[in-house]
Amino acid sequence: MAELVLSALLPVVFEKLTSVAVNKIARSKGIHSELKKCERKLRLIQAFLEDASQKEVTSKAVKKWLNDLQHLAYDIDDILDALATDAMHCEFVNESQPITITNKVRKFIPSCCTSFSLSNRVGSKLDEISTRLQDVMDAKVELGLIVKNEGSKDRNRGYQTSLEGGRGIVGREGDKNELVQKLLSDESCNENFGIVSIVGMGGIGKTTLARALFNDRLVKDHFELKAWVCVSDDFDSFKISKVIYQKVGGEKKDLEDLDLLQVALRDQLMGKRFLLVLDDVWSDKWQDWKTLERPFFAGASGSKIIITTRKEQLLRKLLNHDHPYILQKLSPDDALALFAQNALGENNFDLFPELRQHGEGIVQKCDGLPLALEALGRLLRNRTDEEEWKRLLANEIWMLEDEGGILPALRLSYHELSACLKQLFAYCCLIPKDYVFEKKGLILWWMAEGFLHDSATNKTMECLGEEYFQELLSRSFFQHVPDDESLFVMHDLMNDLATFVAGEFFSRLDLDMKKDVGKTDFKKFRHMSFVCEKYNTYNKFKAFERANRLRTFLAMPNSQETFYLSSKILVDILPQLPLLRVLSLSGLHIDEVPECVGDMKHLRYLNLSRTRITHLPESVCNLCNLQTLIVSGCGELTKLPDNFLKLKNLRHFDIRDTLLWNMMPLGISDEMKSLQTLSNKVDVVENNDFFISWLRNLKNLQAEIYIDKLKEVQSARDIQEVNLSQKRVSKLYLGWSYAFDDSRNEKLEKEVLDALKPHSDNLKHLTIGSYGGKLFPNWIGDPSFLHLTYVWIGYCGNCMFLPPLGELPSLKKLDIGDLNEVNVVGSEFLGTGIAFPKLESLRIRNMKGWEVWSTKSGVVGAVMFPCLEELCIENCPKLAQVSLEALPSLRVLHLNGCGDGVLTSLIHAASSVTKLSTSDITGFSDEVWRGVMDYTGAVEELSIWGCHEIRYLWESEAEASKVLLNLRKLYVESCSKLVRLGEKEEDGCNQLTSLRILELCYCDNLERCNLPNSIEELTIFHCPLIASVSFLTGEGHKLKSLITDNCEQLLEKEVLLNTSMPAMLEVVYIVESKNLKSINELTCFIHLTELTIRDCSSIESFPAADLPNLTSLKHLAITNCKSMDVDSFGVWPPNLGFLEMGRLKKPISKLGPQKYPSSLVDLTLWGGSAEEDDVTGGSQLSHMLPSSLTKLLLHNFEQLESVSMGLQHLTSIQHLDIQFCPKIKDLPEELLPSLLSLTISRCADELKAKTRRRGSYWLLLSYIPHVHLWWQRYVPLSPF
Repeated sequence: MAELVLSALLPVVFEKLTSVAVNKIARSKGIHSELKKCERKLRLIQAFLEDASQKEVTSKAVKKWLNDLQHLAYDIDDILDALATDAMHCEFVNESQPITITNKVRKFIPSCCTSFSLSNRVGSKLDEISTRLQDVMDAKVELGLIVKNEGSKDRNRGYQTSLEGGRGIVGREGDKNELVQKLLSDESCNENFGIVSIVGMGGIGKTTLARALFNDRLVKDHFELKAWVCVSDDFDSFKISKVIYQKVGGEKKDLEDLDLLQVALRDQLMGKRFLLVLDDVWSDKWQDWKTLERPFFAGASGSKIIITTRKEQLLRKLLNHDHPYILQKLSPDDALALFAQNALGENNFDLFPELRQHGEGIVQKCDGLPLALEALGRLLRNRTDEEEWKRLLANEIWMLEDEGGILPALRLSYHELSACLKQLFAYCCLIPKDYVFEKKGLILWWMAEGFLHDSATNKTMECLGEEYFQELLSRSFFQHVPDDESLFVMHDLMNDLATFVAGEFFSRLDLDMKKDVGKTDFKKFRHMSFVCEKYNTYNKFKAFERANRLRTFLAMPNSQETFYLSSKILVDILPQLPLLRVLSLSGLHIDEVPECVGDMKHLRYLNLSRTRITHLPESVCNLCNLQTLIVSGCGELTKLPDNFLKLKNLRHFDIRDTLLWNMMPLGISDEMKSLQTLSNKVDVVENNDFFISWLRNLKNLQAEIYIDKLKEVQSARDIQEVNLSQKRVSKLYLGWSYAFDDSRNEKLEKEVLDALKPHSDNLKHLTIGSYGGKLFPNWIGDPSFLHLTYVWIGYCGNCMFLPPLGELPSLKKLDIGDLNEVNVVGSEFLGTGIAFPKLESLRIRNMKGWEVWSTKSGVVGAVMFPCLEELCIENCPKLAQVSLEALPSLRVLHLNGCGDGVLTSLIHAASSVTKLSTSDITGFSDEVWRGVMDYTGAVEELSIWGCHEIRYLWESEAEASKVLLNLRKLYVESCSKLVRLGEKEEDGCNQLTSLRILELCYCDNLERCNLPNSIEELTIFHCPLIASVSFLTGEGHKLKSLITDNCEQLLEKEVLLNTSMPAMLEVVYIVESKNLKSINELTCFIHLTELTIRDCSSIESFPAADLPNLTSLKHLAITNCKSMDVDSFGVWPPNLGFLEMGRLKKPISKLGPQKYPSSLVDLTLWGGSAEEDDVTGGSQLSHMLPSSLTKLLLHNFEQLESVSMGLQHLTSIQHLDIQFCPKIKDLPEELLPSLLSLTISRCADELKAKTRRRGSYWLLLSYIPHVHLWWQRYVPLSPF
C-alpha cells in the first residue's frame, strides 16, 4: 500500500500546498509556516517510500508505518481541501459582490470569509499532525528504511486497450467438446432436465468454459430458450427466478410474489427445451434448490442446467449428482500457450526465445491456474526486456503463503501495477462481489476522490480515467459481463485481492457486519459502501456514527427496485460525516435531500438518482467542489435552486427521466464552463438556441441521445452546421408532436430529420416518433448502417410509405405503429436483395388505413424474412390481403383486430409456429378455425381471445388430437358463444395427451368440459353457466393446480375436494363459488401446498381436523365465508408459513387457544364477521398471534381502538400493517424501533397527530425504513 500514499495523496497534497489561493488564506489564518514544515517533512519521507513498498510485503511493522503515514496524508489533505474550498468561496464572493455584501448573500458565505475565528481550531489540528509526522520520521530510522531509486522499473509506460477477443479458450478444447456432447445428448433421467456440473477451484476457468458452451453454435441451435444467472453466495430463489424469467422472454411484469413469478416462469418454459447456466453456486441448502427447481419440470425433455461451483459436495448433497465434471488445471504446454498469448500476443515463444526460460518459470509458479496466467501475462504485455521478466520471477511475493486466501500470483500482478493503478484498483474493493457496474460510474468515483490528477499531462480527468480503466481491464482485473459489453464485473478472486490490499481504510458493510463491531476502530475508515437491502435499518449503520473521517458513503443498489432507509440514518449519521467526497443515495426511498448535505464542503459526487425528491435545497449551491450531480429517474423533481449557477465546478449533471429540461437556468452553458455532460436528453422549446448549444456540445462519442419536441425547431440550418453525422451515437430517439394540425410543416420536418442523420458506424437503436413528413429521408433504411439492430417508428400521422428498412443488414427487431395514412406495404419496404436478412421480430400495430401487404419484389426467387421468429399484427382492421410465401423460421404469431383472411394466409406460410395467439378476429367461425387447425401441428401454446362467432374448438377430441399434436397450453377468453371445447364430447376420451394447462375465462355460455387426465393446471374464471368439469375415471390424473373464480353453477351439486378428485393436487384456489356448501375431505391431499377459499358465502363446514395431516401445506387463506363455523379451528398444518383468515360466521376473537407451528411467520386477520365484531383492543387478539410472526396485517376491525397492549410478545415482528381500522388510536411503542415497515390506513385523528413530525411517535418511526401512512404523501424523512 506504500504507493497508494505516493500516487494518490502526496502529489495532491503537494499541489495544494503550492496553491496560491491556499497559501493566501493560510497566511490570513496564521498557519502558513506550519504547513510549510509539514510539506518539508513529507518530501523527506517520500524518498523512503520505494524501499518501504518492497519491505511491507514481509514486514508488518513497515506496513503499519505506511498505514500511519496514509492516515496522516488523509488528515493533511482534509485540512488543505478545506482551505482551498474556503478560498474558492471567497473568490466567488469577490466576483459576485465586489463592493458590498448584502445580508441575503451573506447567508451563503462561510464564516472563513468574514471571520477568522476558526484559525485556532485549524492550528491545533496542525500541531497534532506535526507531532504525528515527527513520530513517523523517527520510526523510519528504527525500521531501517533507506532511500532507493526505482531503477529501471517502468511505472509510466503507455496504457494499452483491452485485448481483442475471439481467440477462443486455450487448453479447454477437449473439455468443451465433451461437455457439448453432454448438453446435446438426450440421455434419460428422472426429470425433464439434466444437470451438467463444472467443478473446480476459483480462477480455474469454470465461468469461461461455461460461457464458451453457452455461446457455442451447436448449443445455440439445440435449445429454444437460454438464460445465464450469476448466483454467487446469496442464493435468492426469487431473484434467480426473476432473472431467468426475464432472460427467457417473459413479459416485464412487476411480480413481487415468488409463487406468481414461478407460475409465470413455468408457463414460459412449458414444453420448451431450455438451457440455464447457474454460475458460481455456493449454497448447499436443500430447500433453496427445491424452491428454485419447481418451474424447471415444465420444460421439454432434453433441457439442461449447467452449474458451476467450487464445492463438489454441494452437488451430491443437493442433487444426488455423482458425476460432476471436475475441471483440472491446465497442462504445462497449455499453460505456457495461454501465458504467451497474453504476454506476447502469440501462442508460443518462437519470436522471443530468450524469454522462454523465464516464462516457463513464471508458468510453473502459477500452477496451471488460468486467471493467474492471464493476469501475469497481461502484466508483461508488450514488455520484452529480459531483465523485467527476471525481476518478476525473482520477486519475494512468490515465497509468501496464500495470506487471506490470495494467491501469490495475483498479489504479484497487483504489486507490479503502477502506483496510480494500485490506488484505483484498491478502491474497487467497495464494489460487492458479482456486482455489475458501468465504467463511467467508476471513473466518476475515482475523479471525486482525487485519484485522476496528473500534472504531467493536459488530458482531462475523464480521459485519464478511461485510460486507467482500460489498462486494468486489459490485465483481467475487470471482466465484461456476458452478453453486454457495456457492463463490467470483478472476478471473486480479484475482489478478494482488492479487499486484501485496501486494508484498514475501506469498509464494505456486507463484509464488516461479520466482524466484532465492538473491536472495530471505525475512525480508521475513510471509504464505505453497502449493498442495499430491501429495508436498511438504523442499527446496521449505528456504529458509523464514529466513522467521522469517511470520504465515501456509497449505496449500491443491485437492481432497479426501490430500497427503504431508516430516516434516522440521514438525521443522526450523515451529519457526522462532514468530510465526504462521494455520497450516493441512489435508489433509496427518500423524498427530501438532507440539509446536512449542504454543509459537506468537500463533496465532489452526489448521486440522488431514482429517489422521490421534489426539489434540491438551496444549501446544495454551497458545494463549490461538486463535480458530479446525478438526479436521473427523479420523476417528481420539479425545481432547481435559485443559485444553481454557483456550482461552477460541476462537470456532469445527469437529468435523464426528469422534468427539468424546461427549467434550466438561462446562461447555464456560459456560466458553468466546466460542464461536460448535462444529459443525453433534451426537449426543444420555442427559442431553440439552448437546444442547438446542447447539440453542438455533445461529445463525439455519446452512447444515447434523446431529442423531443422537434416541432419547435424553426430552421434546419443550425442543425446542419452542428453536423450530427460526426457524432458516434449508438441509440437515437427523435420525437416531434402528437398534434397533427395546420401548424405542421412537412417540408421543414423532413429537412430536420435529414439533418439529424448520425454517424453510420455506431448506430444500433433508432426511434422516430410523431414525425410529420409524408416521406422519410433517404438515410432511413440506408444499408450503410451496418450495426443498426432495432428500429421503432410510430405515430407518424402524415406518412404514406414505409422506408426501405429491408435493406438494413443487421436489423433484428422492427416495431411500426400508428401510421394511418399507409395503405399498401410493398416492394418499397423490402428494398433490393435479401429482404430483412437478420430480422427476428416484427410488430405492426394500429395501421387503420392499411389494406394490402405484398411481398412481390419482382425478383425471381427473392428471399425475404429468412430469420423472422416473431410476427405481431395488431389492430389493422382493413388488412385483407397478405401475400407471404414462406416464413420458415416463424415460431410466434400474434394477430389482433384483423380479418380471418390474414390468419389463414399467415398460418399457411408458417407451419412451424409454436405459439399462436388470436384476438378479435372478424369472421372467425368454427369452419374457419378448423381450416386453420390443419396447419397447427407444431403449436404448443394456443390463445383464442374475443372471437365471438366460434361455438366449438373442434369436432371431437379424437379429431383434435390428430392435428394438435404438440398442444401444451390452451387459453380461451371472452368467446361469448363458446358452448363446449368439442362439438361431440364423449365420456372417457383421453387423446389430447400433450395438453398440460387449460385456462377458460369470461365464456358466458360455456356449459361443460371433458378433459384429458394429462391436464396439470386448470383455471376457470367467470364462466357463469359451466356446471360440469370431468376427467377420465381411474388412475393417471396429473392435476396439480385448480383455480375457479365466479363459476356459480360449477360446484352446485358437488362437494369440493372429495376423494374422487386427483390426489396430486398442490394448489387449490376457490373464489366466489356461492353455491358451494361444504368441504368434507382433505386427508388424501398430502401434496397440497396452497389452499385458498374466499368469498364463498354458502359454505358451512370445513374439515379443520384434517389440517395437521397436510404436511406440505405452506399457504392457507379462508376469508369472507360468512356461513362457515370456526369453532373447530385450533391445530394447524405443521409447516404452515402463511395464514389469512377472517370474515367468517363468528369473530376471530371467539376462537379458542391456537396451536400454531413455529414455521408460521405471515398472518393476516380480518374483522367483519357475520356476527357483530367486538374486538376493541389488541389483547382480545393476543391468543391468535404466535410469537414466531415476522409479518402481521390487521384488516377491517372497525371497533379496534388500541394495539398498545396484546402485541408485546411479537419480538420477531418486522412488518406491521393496519388497514381500515378507523378507530385505532395508538401503536405498540416497544415494537416500532425493530420494524422494517409500517403501513396504516384510515385511523383516528389522535393517531394521525402522534405520527406527525412533532408527534410522540415521530422519533420511534424514524427507526423504520419504510413508513407508509395513507393520509400523507410520504412520511417526511427528518425534522429539517
